[in-house]
Amino acid sequence: MESVAATVDAAEFADWTRPALVPMTRLARRLAPNADPDDVVQEALARAWQKRAQFDSTRGTPTTWLLAIVADQARSARRRRLRRLRVVDDSAELPDPPAAEQPYDPDLERAIEQLADRQQLAVHLHYFVGLGVDETAAAMGCSPGTVKSTLFDARTRLRRLLGDTDD
Repeated sequence: MESVAATVDAAEFADWTRPALVPMTRLARRLAPNADPDDVVQEALARAWQKRAQFDSTRGTPTTWLLAIVADQARSARRRRLRRLRVVDDSAELPDPPAAEQPYDPDLERAIEQLADRQQLAVHLHYFVGLGVDETAAAMGCSPGTVKSTLFDARTRLRRLLGDTDD
């Protein structure tokens, strides 16, 4: 399906989005680890359904378009959680983040959290969701050169934060 017309029915939309569900869930887990990834994906799908007429196949694939929406919904989930935490007792225990497909490395996770938002998104999309540079660029709404530069800067900062000075 080249584009998603406003008249597309729910079954066609489900078929159109199905190939993106695993990458969407991976990104939701990475960007909002304390939220239910299924909730983030469902919110993203609802938003995609509402905006389906805005999909432009000349700007990227359905997967990259959907991943951009997941990134927005994950940011919203983090903001909602922060607002809730402000009214909750600080001594309350927070739930552990859900298990990811990759081994959990707390040092790496803390270092990634210290990156700029754009760098975090590029790292999550490229390394954890497995998108190529062009797909990452489409999902982020920038050029492939910007993604390459952003990933280079992120790797440089991560090396420094993790104490790896061997270059």
